[in-house]
Amino acid sequence: MARVTTTLDAWRRERRAMEPLSVGFVPTMGALHPGHRSLLERARAENDRVVMSIFVNPTQFNDPADLERYPRTLEADLELAGDLVDHVLVPSPAEMYPDGYAYRVTENALSASMEGAHRPGHFDGVLTVVLKLLNLVRPHRAYFGEKDRQQLELVRGMAGALMLPVEIVPCPTVRDPDGVAQSSRNRRLSPEARARASAFPRILRESADAKAAAAALERSGFGVDYVQDRGGVRLGAVRLEDVRLIDNVRL
Repeated sequence: MARVTTTLDAWRRERRAMEPLSVGFVPTMGALHPGHRSLLERARAENDRVVMSIFVNPTQFNDPADLERYPRTLEADLELAGDLVDHVLVPSPAEMYPDGYAYRVTENALSASMEGAHRPGHFDGVLTVVLKLLNLVRPHRAYFGEKDRQQLELVRGMAGALMLPVEIVPCPTVRDPDGVAQSSRNRRLSPEARARASAFPRILRESADAKAAAAALERSGFGVDYVQDRGGVRLGAVRLEDVRLIDNVRL
C-alpha cells in the first residue's frame, strides 16, 4: 500500500529516505482513470520507486466554477493506483503557494496559442506547479501523457531551459474502444454526449486540413475553440454540453 504524505516537511523526510534509488514521478490532479494508470505502469517498469502527486492546482483554472466542479476522489484514486505507487504526495494549496502565487513561471511563445489563448493564465499555473513538484520530488524521470500535447511540449521546454536534472517522458494517449481519449472530464458528459464525443478524434484524423476539421466538428454539433496543425500533429479543443474536451492525432 502506498504511503500517503500530506505535509511538505514529512515529504522531505520521505524523499531523503529514498536515496540513492531511482525515482519515477507522475503528477496528477486526481480523478484517476486508466490513462493515469498507464503512466504509473511505465514509471513502475523504469524506476526503483514511484511517486504520484494528487493536487488540484488552483492557479491553472481560469474559471472558478470549473475548479469547484473538478472531482476529488482520493480513496478511489489510491485504489486504482494500487501497488504501482510507493508514495503519494497530497499537499495543500497553502503549502504549495506560501507566497500567494506572487512568483510564477511564464513562457512567452507557445503558451500564447491554442489552450493558452482560450484559457488565459492556464500555462503559468501549470508550469509553476510542475516546477514546484519537480523540485520537491527530485525525480529521475517524470511522466506526462501525450493527450495534453501542448502542456507536454511546454513542460519539456521548461525542464530544458531551466536545466532541471530530470527526463520528461512522453506516454501515448490511452483511448476508450470508440476512440475517445480518456479524461477525467468525460465523466461529466451525459450518455448521449459521451456517444457523440467519439466523432471528435475521428474528424480530427480524417479531415483534409485543420479548417475542414473545424467545419466538420461544427456541423456535428461541437462548439469549436480551435483546430491547429503543428509539427505533424493536429490538435483541437471542443465543447460538448458544458464540458470542454481536448485531443490530438498524428497526421
